[in-house]
Amino acid sequence: MRRSDNYLPVPGEEKNQDGNQDHAKARNNESIPMKTLHADDGSPLYSKLGPYFRDGHRRVDYILEYSIQKPHSTRRRSSKFGNDNFLRRLRRSLSSRSSKAPLQPKEDPEFAAQDHQADYHEDDKSSKRKEFEENLHEAGLELEWDEENQIPGVGFLKIHAPWDILCREAELMKLKMPTKKTYEVKQGSNLVEKIRLFIHKATAPLHPNLDSNQQPGLKPLSHPFSREKEHLFDLSDKDKFFDSKTRSSIVHEVLKRTKCQRDNYSMGITSLLANSIYTAAYPPHDGDINGMDLNDRRRLYEEWASYSVFYKYQPVGLIRKYFGEKVGLYFAWLGVYTQMLIPASIVGVIVFLYGCATVDSNIPSMEICDPRNNITMCPLCDRACSYWKLVTACGTARASHLFDNEATVFFSIFMALWAVLFMEHWKRRQMRLNYIWDLTGFGEEEEEEHKDHNRAEYEIRVMKKTMRQDQSAPKEEKVKLTCTDRMPAYMTAVAMMAFMITLSFTMAFGVILYRISIKAALHMSSAAGRSNIRATVKGTAAVINVIIIIILDEIYAKIARWLTILEVPKTDKSFDNRLIFKTFILKFVNAFTPIVYLAFFRGRLVGRPGKYLYVVGSYRMEECAHAGCLMELCIQLCITMLGKQFIQNNLFEIGIPKLKKMLQKRKMDPQEEEKQNKILQRHQKDHLLLPFAGLNPEYMEMIIQFGMVTLFVASFPLAPLFALLNNIIEIRLDAKKFVTELRRPVAAKAKDIGIWYNLLRGLSKVAVIVNAFVIAFTSDFIPRLVYQYTYSSDGTLHGFVNHTLSVFKVSDFEPGTEPLVPKHLGYNVETCRYKDYREPPWSKTPYELSKEFWSILAVRLAFVIVFQNVVMLMSDFVDWLIPDIPKDISLQIHKEKIHMMELFMKEEQGKRRAARDTRSMYKCNSPPSAGQSPPQPRSRPNTHARAGW
Repeated sequence: MRRSDNYLPVPGEEKNQDGNQDHAKARNNESIPMKTLHADDGSPLYSKLGPYFRDGHRRVDYILEYSIQKPHSTRRRSSKFGNDNFLRRLRRSLSSRSSKAPLQPKEDPEFAAQDHQADYHEDDKSSKRKEFEENLHEAGLELEWDEENQIPGVGFLKIHAPWDILCREAELMKLKMPTKKTYEVKQGSNLVEKIRLFIHKATAPLHPNLDSNQQPGLKPLSHPFSREKEHLFDLSDKDKFFDSKTRSSIVHEVLKRTKCQRDNYSMGITSLLANSIYTAAYPPHDGDINGMDLNDRRRLYEEWASYSVFYKYQPVGLIRKYFGEKVGLYFAWLGVYTQMLIPASIVGVIVFLYGCATVDSNIPSMEICDPRNNITMCPLCDRACSYWKLVTACGTARASHLFDNEATVFFSIFMALWAVLFMEHWKRRQMRLNYIWDLTGFGEEEEEEHKDHNRAEYEIRVMKKTMRQDQSAPKEEKVKLTCTDRMPAYMTAVAMMAFMITLSFTMAFGVILYRISIKAALHMSSAAGRSNIRATVKGTAAVINVIIIIILDEIYAKIARWLTILEVPKTDKSFDNRLIFKTFILKFVNAFTPIVYLAFFRGRLVGRPGKYLYVVGSYRMEECAHAGCLMELCIQLCITMLGKQFIQNNLFEIGIPKLKKMLQKRKMDPQEEEKQNKILQRHQKDHLLLPFAGLNPEYMEMIIQFGMVTLFVASFPLAPLFALLNNIIEIRLDAKKFVTELRRPVAAKAKDIGIWYNLLRGLSKVAVIVNAFVIAFTSDFIPRLVYQYTYSSDGTLHGFVNHTLSVFKVSDFEPGTEPLVPKHLGYNVETCRYKDYREPPWSKTPYELSKEFWSILAVRLAFVIVFQNVVMLMSDFVDWLIPDIPKDISLQIHKEKIHMMELFMKEEQGKRRAARDTRSMYKCNSPPSAGQSPPQPRSRPNTHARAGW
């Protein structure tokens, strides 16, 4: 690799290896003179200065990693000649992350051929890197290499953008930067703004402790940076004018624009990364979280990523400053969502407490628990199950009332309006952040300029297609992938999606068969286990469902990414949208299939005694308990939320990384670990962190949770409380992961959360319909209402239980289905009861659906229509009532435009005044020549006079 005066190499450290002395000596001859500077404790001085070049002045704005292939003569000798004990242990502890070349134990012709081929590939990669780095140098970037470091097999290219390059690229990217001009931000005077200001002052102790140099109430005017208008900006401290986030994003744009020409095809940084010419590319962190300097990373760790500040607001402005607008918007949205869960949780707890307070006065539960009724129920399964007394379902009936009461309907309406208020609150918060972060002018064209670059896989496929084309093809025609090229991938995606959705249905059906078979098996067991059979079956089936959901979620995420890669989307935005769509469909179906079955299908595909519905041979479809399936739906929702949130999300994100760290620390002594922290430089420490995988998994996790909270909230009013507790932990968990465990992502601009807002809005609309059907068909709210106002003699619910039970004559059992042990009741059973609205056996149409069934069905359908339209009308009214843009923000945006216009008018006036004074001085200092009359005064146009004024 060529090294010139403009290319600043990093000196190699002194080695004791016999085979590397000459190489190290040669590299040391090219070193800059600061290589011998050390701190008092013996560690290199530059490691204490943060992410800087060896000179300690030029900041490292970006890091490119690449693999270092050892020479053929030293690869086989590396097992014999090694470093000291510390380096050997360090290499062993980092072996999972390093990319060392394979060690060959002995000479072999086949191994020698493989080494020769590997050397050839490495030489090709090295030549491509050389050309790309020369182009980077021509673009104005300054480079520095670090190949002799403590990370074996990995080389680092440190990139620095000088001031003139930063100015040039900032002007090209139209980056808005603060000017010297500031103006006062006045708060709105309407009632809403006064309430917001009062809440802000009352919650002042909950705000993070961040020292800001900006005076409160003042905001600097921002304008797209221009080198011609540098005087408008405060350039007194050029090192701090462009912060580290902006510098890294500028370098990232230069990297994406720079190409290297190979095989008549230009390769950008994305293609170079895809072909392993570079192994990683990322901006460095500002510093250590426990360092001496108070950098932004340390401030984020203390005021955001610590569990001791869980009760405080997030420092969204600092998050945006360090990670960029896209990450900042995610955590701002997560904070708004968590805040809005507080009132929903309070109302849900009140609804639950109302059910607890009224359970003793609930007439249907009292009738079920009254042993004087002595109602004999039909068997729950064939042969093995016997008749049972309704009084044994007393506990289930009382528990069902906790979630199935009059307050459930109110809570469903409240949650539908809550979803609308949440969406409106987020839109206003998003608009306020756009104003504060100077994103109000960030339009579609700028989004395309910043985001839509071709992906590496797309460029590789286009390159392959270009090579396959005939030479006679017109060269001026741009080659691109068509729908025909992607058709095999589309067909594969459709087939795989259908297969995986079918797999989710099959798994849910398998759990159904488990419930049916285990119930029969437990009934055939000893009598001691029969009292808890229903609870045992419910609990174990729900746990099995959660385990299946967690396993399939991991599988589906990988398959969805694989299918999206097969489609070869052109841009990152297209890739994300396709991946989000596939992942959402698969995970939504996977998580909600068991819940939808319990809510809408269980107990309705049963048949009746004497004519049951059977599946897979002799498996009789399961029935609901007498109090309905709402209790089982509640148990499934509760265990699913607990399992997905506290096991899949938190345990996987906390437990597994901590376990890996513990295992890694056990391999290394504490003294060696401390020595490693002192010796490793900033970019080497960042290499040990995990790469940033995007925000899609974080958003997807919250979207599924939002579905759990809104879709079936009528059956589980405690769902918002569970979500709130999870999110309090989730915010700090994600914060700690971003600050301490992940490499710093490239700052990406965004003015909204994109497709996720559409998914949230769609779920909130679907939630109204789903809750309407849950109340109408899953709960007993409508049957109780119809009985109380139509069939009850005294207008109460006395006699409701008997009204919901039909009569069956036991002699009408089909042969082979009657219970084997009916003797334990102490008397002969002639009739039994079952929950349905059917004619008695002595009527003209025995066991047919009765008129009560059809009247209740009509009321149920009418309730769904009325509930859906009324709630959606109220939601649309709330949406119309609340403006998307806060009034004070719209006024401030208009005021900012006026201030900016005044600033430019004053600037233009100053330029014209200076030009006029210059002309006047020139005329005064230039006497007229001989024979030339002095210039006669002449009148000026009025326009010039006004412009000079």
